Amino acid sequence: MTRHAPLLGISLKLGSTFTFFVMVTALKIAAEEVPIGQLVFARNFFGLFPVLLMVGLRGELGLAFETSNPRGHLTRAAIGLSAMVCSFTALYLLPLPDATAIGFATPLFVVVLAFLLLGESVRIYRWSAVGVGFLGILIVLSPHLGEGELDSTSTLGALLGIMAAGFAALAMITVRKLCETERTSTIVTWFAASSTVLSFLTLPLGVLLPGQAWVVPDASTAGLMLVIGLAGGVGQILLTQSYRYAEASTIAPFDYVNMLWAILIGWLVFADMPSVEVIAGALIVIAAGVFVIYREHRLGLDRTKDRRASTPSRS
Repeated sequence: MTRHAPLLGISLKLGSTFTFFVMVTALKIAAEEVPIGQLVFARNFFGLFPVLLMVGLRGELGLAFETSNPRGHLTRAAIGLSAMVCSFTALYLLPLPDATAIGFATPLFVVVLAFLLLGESVRIYRWSAVGVGFLGILIVLSPHLGEGELDSTSTLGALLGIMAAGFAALAMITVRKLCETERTSTIVTWFAASSTVLSFLTLPLGVLLPGQAWVVPDASTAGLMLVIGLAGGVGQILLTQSYRYAEASTIAPFDYVNMLWAILIGWLVFADMPSVEVIAGALIVIAAGVFVIYREHRLGLDRTKDRRASTPSRS
């Protein structure tokens, strides 16, 4: 089911980043009318069908639901869903470039959590890159946490963005553990199905928080919700397939193309332009992230299977 075709892998990866930003654009527009919990459900419910189609075409649909570790899958789903809720809220509250740049903290958190939870050996080079990367994140956050410069909505969005990055990193750690015994199709399918069920539990949230009560969308908003789910599901397929044609060390740096999409779509659709702090901080974080990928490649740490089974929080 795999072959070495780096250019195809890179093309699929770039396609996934663009598809995810189609989803994000629809999300930011729909969030004006629909609560985040309902949007998360739409993302997972409608996104489940492309994933099942992919697994079915590969002849693994029956095998995909077979597992000896349902608790591990449910734990991964709960953590991943928490990342998605925080990420979606941050994307709604913040300009696209800002929320995207904060999300680049995820690989840095992964290094720290791999050391703390998995006992992975981390040497001075990667620790140095993590330290520099978090300095870049502080620069990105500075406009949102400054005294009297921006309102509390911006501050809340920034804090939720950091929480999303932390939860996404923790989800990646659980994926690494699951990859030791589980198929990629099983991990992806269980996440899609479990997240659909868990996100549906936000339906009664409106009783406690009226602002989060689910709504009956009009035709255009319903269409946006469908786009959110289908684009998220298709993006997941493209992402998974990209790592079947090239190693993680080849493809992973193209994650940072997301910043270009964020600037372009933010400007064209939402009239958002990133500040100097956001651009400078993002460049620092990107450099640190690329260095971490380079060091892991030099150390022979192949993350291809982990990334094939992962689901980015923004997706």
